[in-house]
Amino acid sequence: MAWKKKKRLQGKNQYYSISRKLRKEHKSSDEFEIILNNLSLEEVIALKLELASKVAGNRLYGLPLWNTLPIIIKDAVLKYGISATRTQTEAARFLGLNKDRLSKLIKKFDVHSFFSEKSD
Repeated sequence: MAWKKKKRLQGKNQYYSISRKLRKEHKSSDEFEIILNNLSLEEVIALKLELASKVAGNRLYGLPLWNTLPIIIKDAVLKYGISATRTQTEAARFLGLNKDRLSKLIKKFDVHSFFSEKSD
C-alpha cells in the first residue's frame, strides 16, 4: 500500500510563506534560493554582517550585536514556525511554547503584518 499524503487542514498560517513573500517583493528567486541553500546559517549571518558593514563604511561600532542576537534569532525562528505550520496551536507545539506565550510573541514581533500583503 502506497503512502498517502494527508490532506492539509485549513488554518490561518497556511497562507504564510517567507519564500513567497520575498519573491513577491522581488527580493528572492529560484537561483538565489539555490545559492543560499548551499551556505550554512553561520555563513549567511557572517556575510550579511559583512555586507552591512561595507555599507556603513566598515564600521558597525556602537551596535550591541552580541546582545541582540537572541532577539534576532527568536524573531526569525518565530516567523519560520508560523510559516511552517497550519495553525497557531500547531506552531506553539512546534516551537515548544504554550499558546498564550506564542500569542504574546506574535504581537511583540508583529508577525502577521510581516506576512500581510502591503498595498502600495
